[in-house]
Amino acid sequence: MIKKSKFLKPLHIFERCNNTNIFASDFMQNLITEEFLILKKNLPLLDVRSPGEYNEGHITGAINIPIFDDKEREIVGTIYKKQGRLPAIEKGLEIVGPKMVEFVQKALKISSSNQLLVHCWRGGMRSESMAWLFERAGINCFVLQGGYKSYRNYLFEKVGNIPHLIVIEGHTGSGKTEILQSLKTMGEQVIDLESFAHHRGSVFGGIGQPIQPMTQQFQNDIFDEILRFDLSKIVWIEGESQTVGRVFLPDPLWQRMNEVPCIEILVPKANRISRLVNEYGSLPVELMENAIGSLSKRLGDKRMKEILSHYLDNNLYAVADQLLEYYDQTYQYSRDRYKKKTIKIELPNGDADTHAEIILKMSNTIL
Repeated sequence: MIKKSKFLKPLHIFERCNNTNIFASDFMQNLITEEFLILKKNLPLLDVRSPGEYNEGHITGAINIPIFDDKEREIVGTIYKKQGRLPAIEKGLEIVGPKMVEFVQKALKISSSNQLLVHCWRGGMRSESMAWLFERAGINCFVLQGGYKSYRNYLFEKVGNIPHLIVIEGHTGSGKTEILQSLKTMGEQVIDLESFAHHRGSVFGGIGQPIQPMTQQFQNDIFDEILRFDLSKIVWIEGESQTVGRVFLPDPLWQRMNEVPCIEILVPKANRISRLVNEYGSLPVELMENAIGSLSKRLGDKRMKEILSHYLDNNLYAVADQLLEYYDQTYQYSRDRYKKKTIKIELPNGDADTHAEIILKMSNTIL
């Protein structure tokens, strides 16, 4: 039984019907994903799914006010499967009733000019019931039609259609990330995959980095960055495998990266070794030992132990040199298998700003 409050009209506001708009109001507006994301630039966004759903992946910037916690969602879902829709709705109302005032208080604090964006998984009862509640408190709500599922479908459609994408490819230690950072400083549009993944892409790539996000969140964060871009201009991205650590690139983006022009940078090996020593030489010894040891199956036990011995002797240049033999072979295999439009460019030294300027001048001739 739901208690009345100053925020609520009588319970008959709920239409007991068989469609998904059981909680629909006369005020809320349902928007397609494109419209919804345009408003997201200026309005706060509430994700009313359970904490577990939210943590697996959410629209970047969304705030979670779950209508059900994970256990409550499981209970309602079980009733729906075993007893049907109406008993599940009644159980949901029983659970939600005591929380309504708290929901409204949170929404009032978060709203901007008494407006909010709201979504759930499929744009059904959870989002519309919460939007109905918030509108009783005077908050104008915009609901995502099709919910988070619709957003994810839209993401996969758009990330595979970036028109002026250029991939920067190169052997390990070539300074691709630094070049991208220099391009970004110059005002260029850059997708920094390693930054979003919290990983540098090799067996050593997670050392010293924050915990990696879930794959969905990694993909959502990439898409949020793309939404900020002017897609009539160049977008730069670093060549990576489809996995960066334990997260996966969206399939359409990965496919697009293998279709578009690729600039392969060729940097002297001595510069690459120096860069790797500077980047990884001061990382925690125990973690580096474990990472080298994990290469035993790929390198063979004898070679792995030789590299580990160099590391423990602080002969870091020898470590980098021997590891590059392995990573260069891996890179060559990947390049030959996937890349179609590769333009090679020899770069004179290890200076990222100089390299970025050379590549930027070159870009006008390849698109």
